[in-house]
Amino acid sequence: MPNLNSAIDLDYKKFFRWWKHELSFLIPDRIKQLASDQQGILVVRPEGNQFALSYWFEGQEEPLANLERDETGIATFKEMLATDERLQKADLIFRLTKKYALQKELSLPAAAKENLYQVVTYELPRYSPFSAEQAYYAVKAMDVDNEPGQIRVMLILTMREVLDGFYADLKAFGMIPKFVDYEEFANNLDESEEPYNLLPEWLREKKDRTAQIVHVSLAGLVALLFVAALALPVWLESRSVNALQDKIDAIEKDAKNTKALQAEVDALVDETQQLIAKKTEKPPVVAVLDTLSKLIKDDTWLAYAQYASGQLQIQGESPAASTLISVLEASDVFANAKFVSPVTRDNVTKMERFQITVDITKAGDPIKPGDIIKPGDKNGTDE
Repeated sequence: MPNLNSAIDLDYKKFFRWWKHELSFLIPDRIKQLASDQQGILVVRPEGNQFALSYWFEGQEEPLANLERDETGIATFKEMLATDERLQKADLIFRLTKKYALQKELSLPAAAKENLYQVVTYELPRYSPFSAEQAYYAVKAMDVDNEPGQIRVMLILTMREVLDGFYADLKAFGMIPKFVDYEEFANNLDESEEPYNLLPEWLREKKDRTAQIVHVSLAGLVALLFVAALALPVWLESRSVNALQDKIDAIEKDAKNTKALQAEVDALVDETQQLIAKKTEKPPVVAVLDTLSKLIKDDTWLAYAQYASGQLQIQGESPAASTLISVLEASDVFANAKFVSPVTRDNVTKMERFQITVDITKAGDPIKPGDIIKPGDKNGTDE
């Protein structure tokens, strides 16, 4: 049963190595070969007075040859390099067998994880029959479940004089190992994780970092170009959208100004229409007086006339005042003619005094000269 109280140790480097390894399955082999010059790994093992060579590539290991550790073996190896292009590009590792190295599993406090090598160096005589001056050794944390507060690591070591002798022979062959490990606890060549290395720092190959820098720079440039290829169309579209938005804003501004002007014009037109309607609602005074003068006969005269609020009030004398009502009603300009006071007779002139009010309408045209108006006949014309 898992211990739920144990702390969770997040190894980000391990995660990204795993992620990179998983993504590599998605890349076709041809593309991987174009992207990397490495074709495989040359594995060299000591077997008595011989070096056993094998070629490892994509999880498969192919035995190549057993070479004598003398001039004959050196010549044979040079011939192999000349005829087999794979070996020219392959990394080389030296793998010790059980005869030349040993391993021991240790349980250490979790606090020692950050300085494993220093901790083991200090306690090496307690963990092995050798001192730090007698052996080459490496420490690697094991990927297993640990007890709370503890970590399990593997200690791998070999005698210095043994590895120094092998290294001298490898150098005579022109072999520069990338790392040295132990067959019983070999580094996983399928994984890209950092391998342990029994080879001391001063014997390791000095890498020319120029190629690595160029490779990383090119990879960064490719990534930058890829990002630019994705971002450039978006940026250009964004600029186009912004330009269109500016034009739309300008058009909207002009449209708002136009609408405002249109609203002002409509308001002016509406006011004008109201004024025109107000003005044409009743005939002008001149037209009313002109019509009145044409309707009333010469024997009738007016002493008073008032035109206000669409109503005309007249006072005067006529031989027959009662006929004036029908005369006024006969016109399209007048309506609702009526006496507002009783008709009286002047004893001197023998004429009837009248006071009449009549509504003014806008129907009909003023009576033109020559029109004859008869009682009961509207808009009478000359017969």
